[in-house]
Amino acid sequence: MTSVLGKLFDHNLWANTQIMDACAGLRAEQLDQTPMTATLGSIRETLVHLVEAEQGYLRLLGGEVHAVNWGNPAAIDELRPVIEDSGQRLLDLAEIHSSALDERRIRTRDGYWVVPWVVLLQVINHATEHREQVNSMLTALGRTPPVIDGWSFGETTGGLRPVEG
Repeated sequence: MTSVLGKLFDHNLWANTQIMDACAGLRAEQLDQTPMTATLGSIRETLVHLVEAEQGYLRLLGGEVHAVNWGNPAAIDELRPVIEDSGQRLLDLAEIHSSALDERRIRTRDGYWVVPWVVLLQVINHATEHREQVNSMLTALGRTPPVIDGWSFGETTGGLRPVEG
């Protein structure tokens, strides 16, 4: 039985892979185009930032982070397995160790003490913000972005179904 917290991280992993898949067919110039939106950074820069941030959050929570060497520039097919791996390990942490995570403080590199729930909250919020930025950039390119909200995830996983008459 998956916990509610686990489902939130399950959605995060699913939504991240949907974004990666939506960007997989873009040409290099589309991935690197300066956005005409309020977003800072190209699609590629935003996706690399998202991947690196998830790895940083995982490391902060005590998870092992594997060294990655992607090309310069990073290709979507290089980023996707990394976000899948870190997303699954964040899901595992949330699912298996959620009570233990609430009992300790973590010292950050920039001189703060943080309780794990704050890091977990940041994982979700940070990814949501950047996925929406990428969706905006996809729309600006004339692409239909993936629908990755909670309702869609609920339909995909059977958590949302029509009432049968």
